[in-house]
Amino acid sequence: MPTFSVLTTPECQALLASQNVGRLAFTFRDRVDIEPVHYVYHEGYIWGRTQHGTKVQILAHHPWVAFEVDKVDALFTWQSVVVHGRVEFPDPDGSVQDQERFALGVQVVRSLVPEAFGPNDPTPDRDLVFMLPAEDMQGRSAHSGKR
Repeated sequence: MPTFSVLTTPECQALLASQNVGRLAFTFRDRVDIEPVHYVYHEGYIWGRTQHGTKVQILAHHPWVAFEVDKVDALFTWQSVVVHGRVEFPDPDGSVQDQERFALGVQVVRSLVPEAFGPNDPTPDRDLVFMLPAEDMQGRSAHSGKR
């Protein structure tokens, strides 16, 4: 019999830190969309990068999102965290605070993809940094047998 439980905040943070692919869900009018994204969890924020396009245009006007990450080992052995919040895109040419946050985002993304934002960048069109505070999060897990 599987056992389902709620993850503690430290367990949620550990799961976010252990993974690098999550899903970003957002809405526009009567449509909900969800896209996979690479990310790094660093100092209470989910950091990633993306490129200009429809998603960014929508998020500029509707910045409230849900972000989900899972670790699945078997049908009844998994962990999942959902973060709700307001996604931000620090402007590299904006205020001093935005410039600092953009630079930190580049540094954090480079911990995952060292070539990011450089001449050998494998995805050079992804020149926008995004950040999502991981303050509002809930986690669940399932385990087979005793925990």
